[in-house]
Amino acid sequence: MNLAPIAFFAYKRPEHTRRSLESLAKNHVAELSELFVFCDGIKKSEDKEAIQQVREVVKSQKWCGQVHIIEREQNIGLAKSIINGVTELCNKYGKVIVLEDDLVLSSTFLEYMNKALDFYETESKVIQISGHMFPVKLISANDTVFLPFTTSWGWATWERAWQHFDPEMSGYKLLSNNRKLKYKFNLNNSYPYFKMLESQINGDIDSWAIRWYLSTFIINGLTLYPIRTLVENIGFDGSGTHCGTSLPLSIEINQEKILSMPTNIKVDYEVMNVIFKYLRQLNKPLSWLQRIKKILMKLLN
Repeated sequence: MNLAPIAFFAYKRPEHTRRSLESLAKNHVAELSELFVFCDGIKKSEDKEAIQQVREVVKSQKWCGQVHIIEREQNIGLAKSIINGVTELCNKYGKVIVLEDDLVLSSTFLEYMNKALDFYETESKVIQISGHMFPVKLISANDTVFLPFTTSWGWATWERAWQHFDPEMSGYKLLSNNRKLKYKFNLNNSYPYFKMLESQINGDIDSWAIRWYLSTFIINGLTLYPIRTLVENIGFDGSGTHCGTSLPLSIEINQEKILSMPTNIKVDYEVMNVIFKYLRQLNKPLSWLQRIKKILMKLLN
């Protein structure tokens, strides 16, 4: 395989960064891969020590075959950091694998990513490879399936796909005036992505991910997902800038190799409906009793 470069984005979470990089180093082809670690600069003076600790973690081991560390003096934020880093590496190498500092990986993650990048390199309809899958039980003829939405938890893409990234969100007007498209964009009303898009438009959030999803949605792009997740997000503990705090999900990372990938480039609607059902349940408004239980559990922790 022609191995893709890895872009790793870190900020101020040294222990998360360590766990993530340790899991990356355990991958079968890590010693043959080229890693680019982007360390964002200081935003608040009280974060200086944590940011320095992150940089010490990054330099503490040779996590991959080649490691390049980019330490920014100024804080540019996660969105700009990812957009710039992905653009730079796509332009130079034609493809990239993207990680953030709160992701723990399967030991087969890199092998799967590179295999899929090679397999679908010339398939224009395929715009992203995902390492993440929701905690649902799925049945499929293959180890992977195509779904009509992107992910931000361990992913990869090509320069041919990333060239469609539209940071100005020109597709927003089309969605805002079309109820059916808005319904589809919201995953058949299973997740409030359009509300997130409006927050981005209004300047309430700064998200590269919602803009990337919109860019791919407009061109009817598809993302390849594994049936069982190769990624666990450990950032929902209040330590992150964007993740917030929530109760952890019980997720078992798949350590087995991904062997089969579909040759027919189309959405697996059975799998899609299972995921939509899961998301609806996850985002269903809590009853007063559930809210009290959630508050008590947070207080006890």
